[in-house]
Amino acid sequence: MGLTTATIAAELEAASKVGDPKADQLVSDLIDNKEIDGVNALFRTIGTLRPGQDLSELPPRLAEFLKEAAAAPPDWSEADVKAAEGFFARHHGEATMLQGTVGLIGTYLSPAGAFALRSTGRLGGVEGPGRRLSQSSLLFLDMGNKNAMRDGTLAANVTKVRLVHASVRQLHKKSGEWDYAKWGEPVSQKYTTGAACVFSTQIVQAMKRLGIDVAKDDAKGFMCAWHYVNHYLGTPEKWLLPKDPDLVEALWNQERDKEWKKTDDGVFMTKQAIDFYKKFYPPGVHDAFVAMVRYALTDKYADMAGLPKSVLDAAAKPIAAGHEMISGIGAGLLGDGAKKAVGVNPYKEILGIASKGFNEVQKFALTHDQDNQPQMHQELHDNR
Repeated sequence: MGLTTATIAAELEAASKVGDPKADQLVSDLIDNKEIDGVNALFRTIGTLRPGQDLSELPPRLAEFLKEAAAAPPDWSEADVKAAEGFFARHHGEATMLQGTVGLIGTYLSPAGAFALRSTGRLGGVEGPGRRLSQSSLLFLDMGNKNAMRDGTLAANVTKVRLVHASVRQLHKKSGEWDYAKWGEPVSQKYTTGAACVFSTQIVQAMKRLGIDVAKDDAKGFMCAWHYVNHYLGTPEKWLLPKDPDLVEALWNQERDKEWKKTDDGVFMTKQAIDFYKKFYPPGVHDAFVAMVRYALTDKYADMAGLPKSVLDAAAKPIAAGHEMISGIGAGLLGDGAKKAVGVNPYKEILGIASKGFNEVQKFALTHDQDNQPQMHQELHDNR
């Protein structure tokens, strides 16, 4: 039947108690058998796999898992692929940047999600959150790469994320630090589908708020892309994100305020992300960039995340575009064009600059420690 506004609350409650049994068992065995380094090598291998490739050289249990994990969503079609490709043909750069900022910060507003991310923060490596943040940006970039949903590359990359999620669940299970009665499973199916909502319909809302015209067909294509990703994250069919953009928006609008709360963990994770991104933008641009993220999220949710306010927030409202203050934002970032007419959107230029800046984040991911793959760990506080 799929998710509906009438069933979503009960389905999410059920999904909060469910992990990913097949991936969880696989990862549990690997950890118990002290095969962690082998798993990290496996992550490098998965990215090279293609549909129909010979898996006979892999251990049988891994080969069987990967073979099953490679199956397409049961209702996937050529029309879905074309719709997704159409969205990314027009909005790839903007969507990638917004998923890596507005989207990631949105996931920090889930109390259980923020705790899971912060407590496993060392999976980012001893140098901080760079590995995790840059890998996330690479996943968003990969979604719009040419033929990514045809040649198996996106499916393989999402499968790596699926195994990382299973690793997080196992680390928490073995640590004894997770409150199962309060939060259900770590990185549960509820969190996975909720995150898919954040990275899809929440991003479309942000794009529209920033003055980006997203056609109905393009919104449908973006939902198809996240339906695809949701499937490869190991989500059962009954909890997959629908392909209908209006339905997904209605579901998310109905449930968002039940799920998003201000927590110390969420504020901490947001600050880590903003501080990390700061290195990729000059000071004035970074201030305008943060003001843009605030506006895209709305003050209500930006305050929950602890995003800083500044005088630059005046630029966030297009109605204020005739104000003298705006012409000086970011040391002339917006130039005199912002003063030409009241009602102009001052964020078009910032969006372009921010999208280019995100290319540097992606380069960081490709060169960080000469290893752009996820890292699985033996223990929760393993600081390798």
